[in-house]
Amino acid sequence: MRNAEIVIIGAGISGAVLAERYANVGKKVLIIEKRDHIAGNCYDYIDENGILVSKYGAHLFHTNEESVWEYVNRFSEWYPWEHKVLANVEGSLVPIPVNITTVNALFGTDITTEEQMAQWLEANRLATDKPADGREAALNKVGPVLYEKMFRHYTKKQWDKYPEELDASVLERIPVRANYDDRYFSDTYQALPKGGYTRLFESILDHPNIEVMLNTDFFEIKDQVKGYEKLFYTGPIDRFFDFKHSLTDKLEYRSINFVSETVDTEYFQENSVINYPGQEVDFTRIIEYKHFGNQKSEKTTVVREYTTDEGEPYYPVPNAKNQEIYEKYRDEAATVPDVYFVGRLANYKYFNMDQAFKNALDLFKALGEEVAPTATQLSI
Repeated sequence: MRNAEIVIIGAGISGAVLAERYANVGKKVLIIEKRDHIAGNCYDYIDENGILVSKYGAHLFHTNEESVWEYVNRFSEWYPWEHKVLANVEGSLVPIPVNITTVNALFGTDITTEEQMAQWLEANRLATDKPADGREAALNKVGPVLYEKMFRHYTKKQWDKYPEELDASVLERIPVRANYDDRYFSDTYQALPKGGYTRLFESILDHPNIEVMLNTDFFEIKDQVKGYEKLFYTGPIDRFFDFKHSLTDKLEYRSINFVSETVDTEYFQENSVINYPGQEVDFTRIIEYKHFGNQKSEKTTVVREYTTDEGEPYYPVPNAKNQEIYEKYRDEAATVPDVYFVGRLANYKYFNMDQAFKNALDLFKALGEEVAPTATQLSI
């Protein structure tokens, strides 16, 4: 087994950031990655139509964190991209987040001001100070009619659970606007990396102190991984402990089946992402990657997303039962010397991209390392 002072399991956001940070303080870093590529779920590539597509679903970078924005700009140039999403609700395309346009289209109202929209929301929502579950959280935000039209069945398709079976935190993320703002995010910085995310990760990992082993399952060589100062694990926490606390009730994850199709037309749909919240189809959304970056191609690539219980784990399922199981693993993880559990799967917690970057940067800092300032690295 190769000698390394820092061993990292997984070459996604958390693993790449920690590798770069430790390499720049002179540590020898080994990344062990089960897949045949770096960049984790951010991995993208040029497909047969000459279009930059993401293998594991669209990733839209947005942040209010100055430190994160400064960090990612060391490794790539970025172009502004304000993400917008439409939902096909009973045959009408309406904006998400819910805003004035959404309500006027679905209810035949004639709202024109923020005050009127605020009054409409207040009159229609079922207010509660402390929602007990996802259903109450959604009703508190948008009321029963919008909940039924846009969120109840979409949640079931996404999580295989109705909102009342999930923590309130899941649907408390629903953004609602009292104006015409149809941007999905409102963060200060919203952008995509020029050349794609894989190129960004190549730049992050471009250091002589970093070695990456692809196509290598850590658990098949675990006994050979010795002599490190620190090991960072970014995979599912229950897998690390051989599922010992999940013998009867396993931690639940959601995966996604991505079904790609080439369509012989310039554009298939009018927007990059269109959600399908109703029961008339069993997929959650259609992504047309050509829209991102205004790419040019005679044909187009569309991807339908079907969520499933089988396959690569993408999303922890947040509810009380899973939290109880996770806490058993978390307590045991705290007793393992020189091993740190970092990222979405290892912490059984949903992170936005910028949160994943910040989480890794904060952990590095908390462990007491310092990196001397270096010239900005760019991958253009």
